[in-house]
Amino acid sequence: MNYKDYYNILGVAKNATQAEIKKAYRKLAVKYHPDKTKGDKTASERFMEINEANQVLSDPEKRTKYDSFGADWKNYEAAGAQQGGFDWSKYANSQGAQNQRMNHGDFESAFGQAEEIDLFELLFGMRSGRKQGRTSAAFKGEDLNAETTLSLEEAYHGTVRIIKLNGQTIQVTIPPGIADGQVLRIGQKGMDGTHGGPRGDLYLNVTIAQDIEFVRKGNDLHRRFPVDLYTAILGGKALVKTFTGAVKVDVPKETPNQKVLRLRGLGMPVFNKKGSFGDMFVTIDIVLPEHITATETEMFEKLAMLRK
Repeated sequence: MNYKDYYNILGVAKNATQAEIKKAYRKLAVKYHPDKTKGDKTASERFMEINEANQVLSDPEKRTKYDSFGADWKNYEAAGAQQGGFDWSKYANSQGAQNQRMNHGDFESAFGQAEEIDLFELLFGMRSGRKQGRTSAAFKGEDLNAETTLSLEEAYHGTVRIIKLNGQTIQVTIPPGIADGQVLRIGQKGMDGTHGGPRGDLYLNVTIAQDIEFVRKGNDLHRRFPVDLYTAILGGKALVKTFTGAVKVDVPKETPNQKVLRLRGLGMPVFNKKGSFGDMFVTIDIVLPEHITATETEMFEKLAMLRK
């Protein structure tokens, strides 16, 4: 296995914090994303390397094993390696040596000085004699990472994305209510396993684009809504746009500017909880009339006199 310096790939120091790793990954993923590079093979390979590096370094447990064992960290992990060295006690003589690690003398005694020992054969084959062949260990395939961006309306209704990655075309169904930054796991859509091992998984990082009308806060939606002066003073009905169509809203008499109306159940769907929705909060913006006529001016003057 060729060694890949994941720190160098992401352009971070070996003591980089998780926040620094995340920031570096996002910057590079945007730069080399296939949607921007338009079939550039070199950029596509770079994108895969970036995702691979992030997958390891963003996981504290995987990162620790990578730092300890380098390129073969996954093989060591599968063989039972621990940080600080391989636990030889698993293979020590069961009579009185179960709680000790095998030292150099025990190693020679068990296998003979004259016999050439293949470390990986010991770890993954564990031969019992010179004539017995090596047993290949099965390993799960590498996981893959991809990103996609949805509109807020797509996040509301749910949608489908076609992901082209590593020679595969994968259709991913995204459920309603998905959140910004949420990661979907699509099982068995990663790299092929080795020696009969299962395929890896695909992890899809979802970004929700900002909407020009709605602001999402958790499962609730917030929006501003213009109401004319007369409706605000006298009360009445107003049509408010939602992601399921316009709804009639009662505007109370003498509604002040910036008053917030709560519309229950008209917010975002709750992810993976069918039939559950957040609320919508509508902030009233009173719109003053423009280009008023002389008659209207006279009437406003009379109203002003009545209020004195």
